[in-house]
Amino acid sequence: QVQLVESGGGLVQAGGSLNLSCEVSGSELRINDMSYYRQAPRKQREWVASIDLGGTTSYADFVKGRSTISRDNAKDTMYLQINSLKPEDTAVYYCNVFATSRRSPRPRDFWGQGTQVTVSS
Repeated sequence: QVQLVESGGGLVQAGGSLNLSCEVSGSELRINDMSYYRQAPRKQREWVASIDLGGTTSYADFVKGRSTISRDNAKDTMYLQINSLKPEDTAVYYCNVFATSRRSPRPRDFWGQGTQVTVSS
């Protein structure tokens, strides 16, 4: 069983920063890509940023230049920092990994439970 535990959400003022983390656990876990998605009220879930096993990163245009995604492979943990927050960044942020485990030997997506981020104006 692969588990993703997210932390770091909450209420932040516009212009501030947020730091999210996602710790992944599982038996015989092998993680490839790690990503964050978000879903605002009444909107579809959208991709925010990704980092591959080699550390190559990519960002959605709406966070590019003000966001950093990173990972610690030894800890199977991913981090996301977003600066210069805007009210439109308000959403539930979800951690996603593309991985295999003892019970899931074929690569597949696993999702965290989501963490609420609210940016006040």
